[in-house]
Amino acid sequence: MSILVIGATGKTGRRVTQRLADAGHAVRGVSRPVFDWERRETWAPALTGASAAYVTYSPDLAAPGAPEIVEAFVKTATAAGVERLVLLSGRGEAGAQRCEGLLRAGDVVVRASWFNQNFSEGHLLGSVMSGLIALPAGDVAEPFVDVDDIADVAVAALTDARHAGRVYELTGPRLLTFADAAAEIAEAADRDVAYVSLPAPDFHAALVPEVGPELADLLTALCEEVFDGRNASVTDGVRQALGRPARDFADFCAAAASSGAWT
Repeated sequence: MSILVIGATGKTGRRVTQRLADAGHAVRGVSRPVFDWERRETWAPALTGASAAYVTYSPDLAAPGAPEIVEAFVKTATAAGVERLVLLSGRGEAGAQRCEGLLRAGDVVVRASWFNQNFSEGHLLGSVMSGLIALPAGDVAEPFVDVDDIADVAVAALTDARHAGRVYELTGPRLLTFADAAAEIAEAADRDVAYVSLPAPDFHAALVPEVGPELADLLTALCEEVFDGRNASVTDGVRQALGRPARDFADFCAAAASSGAWT
């Protein structure tokens, strides 16, 4: 039996895959076209022979229709004999939590706040390199979480039965506004990086040429939902799962700068 990683080329998926392989586990990483959320006929072949699966849903668990798709996927996984699902979920997203409720009793939820690595290898890397991060986030504080912490929790949940049935809400150890984050990135990278708060309609208009109207609608709605202050608190989910503190944003900035991410 192997461990399946769905979304193995993503930020968390590739880290989970590498950690499992380094620890000597039989692991199979899949992404499109081998596994495609929009093509249900790809699900069962990917799940065959897996004892556990790490699940990342694209584009987001808050997307319209996601609960129906997740429900069908859980049934397919059960029929394939998969004993445990570990689902990556979004903190503060009502749609994501509806999807969490479709899991089985022994499955695990890894509910994460905004990724540190969105600034270094995600959709905001270009913004950092241009010197301006523009989001409809106002001055809300966010407990940015490190993707390496998420991957460590996911691996523990996939390989240790003591985590069965748990919900781990993961954040970093302190709250920062996006202006704070931009300042810390600027200092570590030794470059000018500023933050500006955009009205949601302006954010949406800027996204449409880049990602199309459907994804622009989803991303704008998500920002309006989660940037209302609901996530402005710190949890100890990383410590609960791993017995150690979460990685600080300053440590992430130093590592990203030394790796050349912002060069």
